[in-house]
Amino acid sequence: MLIRAQDSVLIVIDMQDRLVPAMQAPARTIRNTRTLLCAAAEVGVPVIMTEQYPAGLGATVPELAAVAGGATVLPKMHFSCMEDDGFAAAFRGTARKQAVIAGMEAHICVVQTAASLIEEGFDVFVVSDATASRTLESEQACLARLNASGAGIVTTEMVVFEWLGKAGTPAFKKLLPLIK
Repeated sequence: MLIRAQDSVLIVIDMQDRLVPAMQAPARTIRNTRTLLCAAAEVGVPVIMTEQYPAGLGATVPELAAVAGGATVLPKMHFSCMEDDGFAAAFRGTARKQAVIAGMEAHICVVQTAASLIEEGFDVFVVSDATASRTLESEQACLARLNASGAGIVTTEMVVFEWLGKAGTPAFKKLLPLIK
């Protein structure tokens, strides 16, 4: 199944000041999430960002906040975003059926959010190169579990090119430098 811009919501989970430095490959994760945010803005995909316990873990990292544009940013305490009433209402309010997820930590908030969305019948795509945990084993376990549960395990480039759909458009020309 293709990831279509008109059907998608980009969910960016807990990429916060005090959490990012502890992750595996934080620079890769932030760079790819930044690309996803720019692509979402260009093709009209709504964005919901979360911050787990922001008083303790800080705000979304500046590199992402700077390109988040009109993203909805929601604080939360639940590990599964869908257990948070504000998030669940914001997500359902988009009336879209596909969730494209990037975030931290893969084996906690990402896996629980994705599992909740799958249980509710949404199509879920987890962006492997924009998702991280403190250990590689935890990250791999998350992706394996979600793959077995029916989530699509995808990369940033897969998402961007599926959202675009074809070459030669103004959006393609604008986003191409982010991929190269």
